[in-house]
Amino acid sequence: MKIHTGPAVSLRRLAMEDFETVTEWSRDELFCLANGWEINRQPEEMLSWWTRCVEGISEDFIRLGLEYEDQLIGYADLVIGKEESAELGIAIGNRMIWGKGIGVLASQLMMEYAVKERGVRSFHAETHESNQRARRMLEKLNFQEVSRNGMDEYKGEVSRLLQFSLDIID
Repeated sequence: MKIHTGPAVSLRRLAMEDFETVTEWSRDELFCLANGWEINRQPEEMLSWWTRCVEGISEDFIRLGLEYEDQLIGYADLVIGKEESAELGIAIGNRMIWGKGIGVLASQLMMEYAVKERGVRSFHAETHESNQRARRMLEKLNFQEVSRNGMDEYKGEVSRLLQFSLDIID
């Protein structure tokens, strides 16, 4: 069931039938490094994790699948905070479509969903200083950099963490 659709991109609930696709992503070392996934996860561990993703229902954490041309290509996350705020996250599993603007479209859909369904008025996001694609995506979405706090590993290198914010004004 599609939850929200836009031009060629849609959000939908995750399903156990998606496991094979997600397992393919887990075999892509660059995807794993870019998204903080453990490389060479055991199939049983992947299945257990995916089952929690599909069945895990939480009021403050929402993960929806991203479809592009009717194929699962990634997922978007919302961590619902206090005072009508949420943190936005996105992962595109199909590396062949990285850098084509799909993340911008998917993020817009997830943000529209958050505003309409959860009353979110303020969004936050965080990325690594060296993640140029994510930084460009956030800029295209009109997020503003608000701080540079912390360090974390990205693609095997330690990188500064950048925090971004976007307020929705009627």
